Parts: sequence; C-alpha cells; structure tokens
Amino acid sequence: MADKAIVVGVGLKTDSFVDLKESLAELEDLVYAAGGGVVGTAVQVLEKFNPATLIGKGKTLELKELAEQTEANLIVIDHHLSGIQSRNLEQETGVRILDRNQLILDIFAQRAQTYEGKLQVELAQMLDQLPRMVGAWQGSLSRLGGGIGTRGPGETALEMDRRRIHNRVKQIRKKLESVKKNREQHRQQRQRNEIPQFALIGYTNSGKSTLLNRLTQSDVYVKDQVFATLDPTTRKIFLPDVDTALITDTVGFIRNLPPQLIEAFKATLEESGQADILVVVVDISSDQVNKHLEVIDHLINEFKWNDKPVVYVYNKVDLASIEKQVRADRKPRVFTSAIKNEGIERLRRMLAESIKNLQKEVELFFPKQDEHRIYELGRESQIKRTEAASHGTICYVNLTPAQMSKWSAFLTKD
Repeated sequence: MADKAIVVGVGLKTDSFVDLKESLAELEDLVYAAGGGVVGTAVQVLEKFNPATLIGKGKTLELKELAEQTEANLIVIDHHLSGIQSRNLEQETGVRILDRNQLILDIFAQRAQTYEGKLQVELAQMLDQLPRMVGAWQGSLSRLGGGIGTRGPGETALEMDRRRIHNRVKQIRKKLESVKKNREQHRQQRQRNEIPQFALIGYTNSGKSTLLNRLTQSDVYVKDQVFATLDPTTRKIFLPDVDTALITDTVGFIRNLPPQLIEAFKATLEESGQADILVVVVDISSDQVNKHLEVIDHLINEFKWNDKPVVYVYNKVDLASIEKQVRADRKPRVFTSAIKNEGIERLRRMLAESIKNLQKEVELFFPKQDEHRIYELGRESQIKRTEAASHGTICYVNLTPAQMSKWSAFLTKD
C-alpha cells in the first residue's frame, strides 16, 4: 500500500518565499517518484529554526491533527533534519518523519540497477546516517518495516554502531575504487581510438533520456518523473562529417542535491567529466528554467567542468510559449522536442559543428616508411591537402586536442 504523505515547506523570513513554494512543489514530485501519495501540505516561515524540532510547537501540533484527519503515515520536511529533530517530531506527531535528503536517497535506492549504482547509493545512505546517529539512536534511523525511507541499509541501522558503519563505508569505497579502475580501462581504450565524446547533463526530468534515444536510435528507459534515469548510459552517435562519437546520459540534477550523493556519484560523473563537450538539456516549458540553469551552473563548478565547451538544448519546445523561447538566450543553442522528434537533425549538425570547433589545422610529416598511416589519419579526421616531400609526405589536417596527442610523433615543428 502506498504511503500517504504530508509535505512541509520550511524557511526563514529572510528566505525567498517563491523559492520555498517552488521547492515544496518539487518535494511533492519526489514523493510521487518514491511511490507515495501526497494527502496534505503545510508551510511555515520562521524567525529562526527550533533546535529541538526545526518547526514551531504550534505547527507540530497542526501536523499531528492533519495526519489524523488524512490518515497520513508519513511527514516529509523540505529541509535537513538532525537525528534529534527527527526523533522529537516522530514522538510528538506519532508519524514517521523524513527530510528531503532521505527522500531523495530512497528514490535512488529504488532506481539503482547496476552494481556500481547500488554501491554508490549505499555509500550515500551510510554517510547520511552517521551524523544523524548522535543523540538519536532510537530515532528515525532505527525503524523497521516497509515504505518510503525504509529501503536500503536504513533497515539495518538498529544493529549497527558507528564503528561498523565506518567499516562498511571503507569496504564500499574499496569496491567502488575497483569499479572505477575497470571503467578507466574502458575510457583509455576509447581515448586510444580518439572517439569524440559528449555528456548529456541537465535538471532531472528535462528529457535527456528521450533525447538520447532520438539521437542514437536506442531504447534507454524513459518515464515522465524525477530521477527516472540513475545509472550512466553511453551510446554511439553518428554525426554529419564527423562519423562516430559517443554520448553519455547520467543522473539528472536537482536543487539541494544531498552532498552525500554528490560525493558518492562523483565516480560515475567522471564519465561526463571526460567528455569533450557538455550538452546541457533544459526543459524550456518549465517556469523554473532560470533556477534549473543556476543549479546546473553550480554543479558544473562543483565538478570543475568550467573549461568545457557547452551546447544548450532547450527541450520540450512544443509545450513552451513564444515568450519563453525568446528568453532562452544561452548560446550556442538549439530548440527541440525529443518526444515529437523536432529539431533533432539541427541538434546533430550543431554537435558536429561543436566537434569541428575543437579542431585546429596542423602540419604532419610522414616519412616514407610511415606513409601507410595516412589512410588511418584520413579515416578519423579531415585532411585538407597533402604535399610530396623528398623523404615522405606532408599532410595539412584538422585535429582535436586528443587527436593531436595521438599523432604528436608526426607533428612538424613550428
């Protein structure tokens, strides 16, 4: 049976009330994504947070009454709670309490499919548990049974102490390091082949997976909900005048993403970090376009991807007004509707152009014993012209930085 949840927005009077309402609406989407239903909402704006319960006593009593009226069995607070605050709220309302971080972690626990993804989620949950254990050992982390927030290692928190959790964290990190080395070998193979690579990044539910399917004729799982895609997916893409490239789709971003998740998923996101070009997918139909771009910008800084070229894809254009399209001012840009297959060919051309912009014309000299390599060069790059020399052949060719590394032995001196 699905959980019946009350969602609660909490903020200070110095905070933006618009942001508080938008975050609360997003929290409702997260509850539905976790498999629950929302039966009530509440908001409280405070001068300062209550150290014992975060929210005020009057609001706590109001939530208890609302839970009784709606038969809610879960209250989700749109703010981080300490272990003590969770325990006190549960005691005073008689209802299970989760905060935003725990809800997101629960969704990730449901969605992780790969061995690495499951390890990363478990690591994030362990890191989230540790600070909550202080003074709240009998609180929200020691619950058993089913429902949102009880999946994954949270079920076994009761019989774990801090030392055992620390040991488990070490074990998981060791396993993830092994997976990372394996992925690094695959990445090096791709780099030896000098295949250009794109990374699809963007706010959750912006249509990245649908776009990937359109571009690559694949069948990656797609659903109209937050965090439908968790594990990274890489596919081949064929572009005009470029031939083969790779494009990777991974987990969507969201505001207030738990820092434990950012830490845990850095290994997976390294796949995007190795890309030559970032493809930022934006849901142009959303009223929160600017906020979504702020979150994306923040995480690009967090992952130190600032030096990478960016292509902006304003998706879901079929649902957006002309005014919204006019305000979409980041460039280079392309408007698409992945669901209706609109703008996909324009996007292909723009992606091909972005690879060409990485290229620089260089001069390569092939001695006669290496002239057979010119055929290989021509298969992966555009040879502008060739000139016969006394002891070999000079080629003028456009190469990306990675290709220049591969062909460095033949580069002529300036």
